[in-house]
Amino acid sequence: MGEIVLIRHGETTWSASGQHTSVTDLDLTENGVAQAKALAPLLAGREFTAVWSSPRKRALVTADLAGLAVTAVIPDLAEWGYGDYEGRTSEDIQAENPDWSLWTDGGKGSGGETAEEVSARLDRALAEAEALLEHGDVAFIAHGHSLRVAAARWLGRPARDGREFKIDTASIAALGYEHGHHAITLWNLTPAAATGEW
Repeated sequence: MGEIVLIRHGETTWSASGQHTSVTDLDLTENGVAQAKALAPLLAGREFTAVWSSPRKRALVTADLAGLAVTAVIPDLAEWGYGDYEGRTSEDIQAENPDWSLWTDGGKGSGGETAEEVSARLDRALAEAEALLEHGDVAFIAHGHSLRVAAARWLGRPARDGREFKIDTASIAALGYEHGHHAITLWNLTPAAATGEW
């Protein structure tokens, strides 16, 4: 069986500064471009039956720079909708709402999504991808929070448990099987880690 390979996009100015980025369509930074290109050798040995990307430019460009030909743009892979919290850091939000956590409270206002809404989207994408795994790997090129939700849901855990999975820009993870059960088979592999440059 193949695996669902999770690929987080390369660095943007807002990912570097910790600003929540969902619908804002940012370019990769110069560093992000280099990160995305460095993914290519790590992905070269995989046989992808499908390569699915979030609609956002940062994901589509990362796929291209990593040598992957996107076979479908999947709206369900878009980043968590932050609503009024778009462009703000957690520290900034918590200065006015100290108990706020994205994982339990979700986004705010128009376009803000709950954990349950994000979970439903990722559940659909995972089910559609799993049906293809007998033919090879399926790539998800997406975002930090959406990919962490995907990992939690693959394990049958609630979306909020995605907070337990740290994921860096331009990193690779894989969702597969262990003795017939869903398992995380790879997590947060970056080109720097692969070459021993921690």
